[in-house]
Parts: sequence; structure tokens; C-alpha cells
Amino acid sequence: MRKAIILLSGGLDSVTALAIAQQEGFECYAISFDYGQRHKSELAFAQRISKLYNVVEHKVVTLGMGGFGGSALTDESIKVPDHLEPGIPVTYVPARNTIFLSMALGWAEVLAAHDIFIGVNAVDYSGYPDCRPEFIGAFQKLANLATKAGVEGEHFTIHTPLIDLSKAEIIQKGIELGVDYSKTVSCYSADDSGAACGVCDACRLRAAGFALAGVDDPTSYQ
Repeated sequence: MRKAIILLSGGLDSVTALAIAQQEGFECYAISFDYGQRHKSELAFAQRISKLYNVVEHKVVTLGMGGFGGSALTDESIKVPDHLEPGIPVTYVPARNTIFLSMALGWAEVLAAHDIFIGVNAVDYSGYPDCRPEFIGAFQKLANLATKAGVEGEHFTIHTPLIDLSKAEIIQKGIELGVDYSKTVSCYSADDSGAACGVCDACRLRAAGFALAGVDDPTSYQ
């Protein structure tokens, strides 16, 4: 079986990406990040999901991004907005996906895995620059230029199976694959149990996705 690294946040998108990778026959390894986020309950959800899906190994990597601040997700002095904002919102974490993919790439090279799955989406999302197809293409090129495996002819592929789907389409795809979305958390202000605030960008996009998909929202709200 081909090995794949799955970036697993514990959220709706990442578990769907994991389910797709397994459907495609990959032997899955999951990686999550404690990067100083205020919503740390997502890590407990990611650990439970990794067990539910019988991933080969699940790593939780600690990063010091909270020391930089600059985002409502890593700086307690910046309020998580309760409405959709124009432009790039304050919940954007500087360089987050670049760092996450770099860490996943390092582990992939050690495992001789040449496939990395990330659940980024460029349709129903908050406008983050590191969720765009242009970014993914540029990182894949970097991966094949900057690694021993790439130089020796082992091609890395960054898989983004959700990038062109609406949130409703993602949910419908996950339902087809048997995903239980009650075991996921998407909220930027989730409490320690994972109960969602219901008003942040992530909650609004998630709730709208379930409504448009015609699926009951299984989210636990505060």
C-alpha cells in the first residue's frame, strides 16, 4: 500500500480528507499541531478520529506559533470575530499551512511516503491565502526541489480533494463515506469539551453547509 500523511485538525474538512485517502487505498499516517491555538479541544478530537479510522500512527507536534501572536486564534488579546469580515480575517494565522505542510513533508520523507493530504478549500472558506490552489502548486514544486527524495526522482504530491467543493458538497461526500461529523469540531472558540460558539466564521460556514446539504447539523453548541 502507498503511504500518505494526512493533516488532521479534528475538523470537518480534515476528517473528510482522511476518509477520501483511505477510500483511495492509502495507508494513512496522521499529523496534528499544537501551535498555540485557543481552541485546543480540536486536538482531542483529532486523537479520537485517528483511533476511529485506525491510522497507522498519529503524531501531535508542538509548535511555538503562539509566541508570535498576530492572529485571533493564537493571541488572547485579539477577539475572535462574531461576523464574517471582508478581506483576510484576523483568524488567519501567519504562514500556518506553509509550516504545517513543511512538517508533514519532513515526516513523509522519513517514511518514504510521497503523498500528503490536506483539507484546504477555496470555495466556502474564510479567504485565507494559504488555502488557494496557487499556494498548493507552489508548495508541491518546493517539495520536489528541496528534498533528497525529490532530487533523487521520488515525486511528492500534495492532495487537496476538497479544494473545489462547497461546504455542502464536502459534507455530502463525507456522508457517502460514512463520516460521523458529530465527532468533529470546527469552532474557533470551542470550549474544552468541543462545544461550539455558533457565531464565528468556522461555525457559520459549517452550519450553512449542513443546511444546504439537507443534513441535520450534529454539532454540539455552547
